[in-house]
Amino acid sequence: MAALVKFSRVASKLTNKSCLVPAVSYGSHWNKDNKPGPYPQTQKEREAAAKKYGIPVEEYEPYPDDGMGFGDYPKLPNESVDTRSAHYPYDFPEFKRNFGEPLHVDHDLYSEDRYSTARTRFTPTTMMLTTLSVVGAIALAYWWLNDKKAFRPVLPKQYPGDGKVHYTFELK
Repeated sequence: MAALVKFSRVASKLTNKSCLVPAVSYGSHWNKDNKPGPYPQTQKEREAAAKKYGIPVEEYEPYPDDGMGFGDYPKLPNESVDTRSAHYPYDFPEFKRNFGEPLHVDHDLYSEDRYSTARTRFTPTTMMLTTLSVVGAIALAYWWLNDKKAFRPVLPKQYPGDGKVHYTFELK
């Protein structure tokens, strides 16, 4: 923490104005420090990984070692951001998250403007059946009306008599 304060003083002297120093997680200073480590094989490795991510050892569960490359990253519940309380005093309220909190592997999927895991008004089965009913009704109407072409019913222009002009305009 002292190094962070010292860095912010140096940075403010260089720019002649106060600046915000980007927050770093506990014990990591480079991008490579945030990279997940290998899958924990022993209990001691599990405890070290749980400490690294700030999760109690009892709640820490890594992703299975199935070749996806998640390593020791914790398997977090599939909870979208919009299901979190809006009244909690988050460190970053616009993202509804706290400092040092690990992100879900699919964080870009579960952000507030994307997929939601909240309860919906209708079941997925009802939504699918409704969609198929509407698409089916449109397809049926197209099939039934395909040979009945729409056109503007206009007859040929009719002239009185044999097509002679029966009026004139005089210019004065």
